[in-house]
Amino acid sequence: MFVVNSKQELGAHLAEWRHLDEHIALVATMGNLHSGHDALIKFAREHAERVVVSIFVNPTQFGASEDFDEYPRTLARDMLRLKKSAVDMVFTPDVETIYPFGLEDATTVSVPRLTENFCGASRPGHFDGVTTVVARLFALVRPDCAIFGQKDYQQQLVIRHMAMDMNLPVTVITAETVRDDDGLALSSRNQYLNESQRAVAPVLFESLSSVASELQNGRRDYDKLEEAALSKLTAAGFAVEYFSIRRAQNLAVPDRDCDELVVLAAAHLGAARLIDNVVVTI
Repeated sequence: MFVVNSKQELGAHLAEWRHLDEHIALVATMGNLHSGHDALIKFAREHAERVVVSIFVNPTQFGASEDFDEYPRTLARDMLRLKKSAVDMVFTPDVETIYPFGLEDATTVSVPRLTENFCGASRPGHFDGVTTVVARLFALVRPDCAIFGQKDYQQQLVIRHMAMDMNLPVTVITAETVRDDDGLALSSRNQYLNESQRAVAPVLFESLSSVASELQNGRRDYDKLEEAALSKLTAAGFAVEYFSIRRAQNLAVPDRDCDELVVLAAAHLGAARLIDNVVVTI
């Protein structure tokens, strides 16, 4: 496993692999790795001969009141974890490598419309930061494919749109959400849950799954389903940002003839902000 932090080192290894006609998959992370990341790496190996994992805590996707300074940096532990997985290279750039002209003068990549609602509404500027850093990682690594988890449903849609709209030569692949035995989606922010909150947290996935089941059974009164789920989550102690039923393809408001939906939610439980979703094919 190679560990590199400069463009020159990165480029040298990538050139060697391309000379051998080997495909390259990218798994972009902010570190603080867990079993969900392990699954992304394993999934990436199914799609390419070489797997590159990037670890970069991107400052441009954090809002002024968010936890950039407190975000866990666990590089030494992450490296031990990656050595046990099928990773060929770990790219650990600094801010100057990703943003050579500095944050104030950095070119920004922005996707309209898809970023206006849900996490984009509650975290202004977040998705501009995500698309900007991902576009830069795509330019540096030039992967054949990039793997993103379904848990961040809106994010993977936004990145997919960006790549297609800009004709970037990369295939964006979405991997299924990895969950604990009780259904809670794995996330770096789950560590913010105390014991009692952790016991309650699976109610989010239960609520999403319950609505998904109702949709599969033919219900189309979307507003009532959303209201009932919101009440259930609030009663359980969640501060709900949104709970919504939308078109899976583009997060538009669905009509009764839509054949693929996504039920998605974001909610705070104590200090943890939890997001999750269930895709429903009708």
